[in-house]
Amino acid sequence: QVQLVESGGGSVQAGGSLRLSCAASGYHYTAYCMGWFRQAPGEEREGVAVISAFNVRNIDDSLRDRVTISRDNTKSTVNLQIDRLQPDDTAIYYCVAGRPPYISLRRIHYEYWGQGTQVTVSS
Repeated sequence: QVQLVESGGGSVQAGGSLRLSCAASGYHYTAYCMGWFRQAPGEEREGVAVISAFNVRNIDDSLRDRVTISRDNTKSTVNLQIDRLQPDDTAIYYCVAGRPPYISLRRIHYEYWGQGTQVTVSS
């Protein structure tokens, strides 16, 4: 049974930073591309950043200057840091795992999803 468990969400003031973590279990972690998607109220779920087993990254262009993604293959974790948070970053953030044909930010390519963690940014 594949499990992805997110942590680190919460409420933050605009301009602050947040670090989200995801712990993976139940599969051969290092063979999978890992990453983060988010869904804001009333919006489609969108890709934030993904990282391959070989640490190749793909970050959404609009977030590239504020987002850092990393993974620790020894601990089966993937982390997301968002700096200079804005109210528009308010969303549920989901950890994902999959084996996409490329380092994709398309949700269709990710078969495993965590339950999500809420991030709320106040102005």
